Amino acid sequence: MKGIADTGFVVAFSNRSDTHHRWALGVAQGLKEPLITCEAVLAEAAFHLGSSSYVLSLVRDRLLSLDFSCAENLEQLIDLAQRYEERKPDLADLCIIRLSELYPRHTVVTVDESDFRVYRRNRREVIPILCPPRH
Repeated sequence: MKGIADTGFVVAFSNRSDTHHRWALGVAQGLKEPLITCEAVLAEAAFHLGSSSYVLSLVRDRLLSLDFSCAENLEQLIDLAQRYEERKPDLADLCIIRLSELYPRHTVVTVDESDFRVYRRNRREVIPILCPPRH
């Protein structure tokens, strides 16, 4: 699977007490290449986990790959922020939507099913997501 990592996946993978930890471990074990992500996801995950060094080590150890520049995608991010203003998306979500536009064959790996079922890439396309099973 080619994937894009959202904050919830990173936190679930990293936190043994997270409800979705086992699911995230299973996803990670099946990867043949790192999940693409952005600095905004790393910042959110570091905040939730209380460890920037640990989150950065996930990039060093190639679970995650940084391949996004807010500066290079600024106009598209502003457009997405305005389009979804009523949902109040954070920067990480906006970057993930944009990454999905840039990497259309990649699946967004997230625990945040509700938002990513609403967001659209390229205005109309459903974003493919991989979420933990519902209980």
